[in-house]
Amino acid sequence: MVRMRGIKGIRSNKRGSLLDMVFLVIGLLIFGSTVLIGFKVVSEWNDKIAGMDGMPAEAVASTAALKNHYTGVIDNSFLLLAIGMALAAFVLASLVRVHPIFLPFFLIALVFVIFFAGVFSNIYQGMAETTALSAEADELIFITNILTFLPFIVGILGSILAIVMFKLWSNSQQ
Repeated sequence: MVRMRGIKGIRSNKRGSLLDMVFLVIGLLIFGSTVLIGFKVVSEWNDKIAGMDGMPAEAVASTAALKNHYTGVIDNSFLLLAIGMALAAFVLASLVRVHPIFLPFFLIALVFVIFFAGVFSNIYQGMAETTALSAEADELIFITNILTFLPFIVGILGSILAIVMFKLWSNSQQ
């Protein structure tokens, strides 16, 4: 009889795998796209408030400060998110003992993940190159660069992840 594990069982037995790279790619795309669209909304809102005649100076200053937070704080936090997700994947990968015989399967699956990272990178670049969002995307330096080079980043992180996962097998056998 097959016993079904609930959500609690899945969360309590979380170990590192190539699936972490998929979560990294999807998470970065969703966060980056949301920030880009939000930055466009805040920029439009800032321009309309600054263009109103009877608007107090505090309102104009606060919307300008909100717009500056996107290019400063939120753009930098995207870099922190990317690094944090990569470190989490490495820590989780160090918890797994995988036999080296599975390395070719891992590398084949990594090629597919790199392909999908390229597709997701093209999705963001397509959004960022539209005339409505290109000015905002140029100001979000970290988000645009990370999502532009996402396939390379995933390839490098996936290769390091393979080394961490499969190297631990030889260390545990000694």
